[in-house]
Amino acid sequence: MASLKSAPSWCPAELSAGHLRATVWRRHPDSHVLLAEPDELVNEVPVALEYNGIAHATLLATPNDLEDFAYGFSYTEGLIRSASDVYDIELKETENGIIVAVTIASACLDSLKRRRRAMAGRTGCGLCGIENLEEVVRPLQPVAARHERLATFAIIRAAQQLRNAQPVHSTTGASHAAAWADADGTLKAVREDVGRHNALDKLIGSLIRKPFDPQCGFAVISSRASFEMVQKSAAAGINALIAVSAPTAYAARMAQNLNLFLAGFMRGESFTVYAHPEYLSKEISS
Repeated sequence: MASLKSAPSWCPAELSAGHLRATVWRRHPDSHVLLAEPDELVNEVPVALEYNGIAHATLLATPNDLEDFAYGFSYTEGLIRSASDVYDIELKETENGIIVAVTIASACLDSLKRRRRAMAGRTGCGLCGIENLEEVVRPLQPVAARHERLATFAIIRAAQQLRNAQPVHSTTGASHAAAWADADGTLKAVREDVGRHNALDKLIGSLIRKPFDPQCGFAVISSRASFEMVQKSAAAGINALIAVSAPTAYAARMAQNLNLFLAGFMRGESFTVYAHPEYLSKEISS
């Protein structure tokens, strides 16, 4: 039986690894003792975002795809107007975490200084550090209506593909994913993180760094749809969001107001539409 007094034995790894190897003590059904075995745990480290040398936010995140995260967070928070406003990104590993030093256009920096706040984020909450109620909901314009209806088979296909497109989750069982699917439901990009908001920011960051038409697909997330997931999607011009789990009432109301199709509670070939069912193909929207 392994000694329960000893600390977990961590395998040396880069701070930026998506998951780390550790020794754990596991009880099997046919055993009466705990057996020491290797396991993989999702990595979670403090990530500090700095803009032109000014500290802005510190969040706990899985330290992979951090450049995408910097682009996506900056864009969905309204700190930049487009990817071209980012001039440089430098990742600095420290003893306590990772500093993401972002150099942005001077016009964006002026705007950031005017509304700068000290914000500390956690994986389960998108509001940590917000100072007043007025900061909860950003003033966003409704997204453009879809040119074409969403096909039911595409939604089902994308959700099914997402299950097998999460290497970090497959290894650790403890991360979320956000994916971009084309009109046929084929996944074109997937990003993972221990936090669902971070995963979506990483995805959006990867999309805006190249030509991206939000009319030509939809987003799929492995988590529930909180209001912030809807808000971030709308901020990126995404007008359709599919969640594996259910949304909150606030998220559904926000999706309706922002002209965003919202579906969730994916179970096999079944799902529930919570906002704008008229965006679906006639086979189930009638």
